[in-house]
Amino acid sequence: MTFFFYSFDCSEPTHIHVQRENSICKFWLSPISLGKNRGFSPPELIAIRRIIETNLPDILGAWHEHCG
Repeated sequence: MTFFFYSFDCSEPTHIHVQRENSICKFWLSPISLGKNRGFSPPELIAIRRIIETNLPDILGAWHEHCG
């Protein structure tokens, strides 16, 4: 799985995209909630959310570094 930001999304509230093969989803970060999903199963989304929760300070730091 790859966790990433799009530069053209920096005007939106904090969020992160997650992709694996043909599956992609978007999670809002404050509060953490699923924004969009295409292809991930419910158990996979739970696991992704847990990864985000565990790494939230680093993810938010990366967001602010990337988006300014």
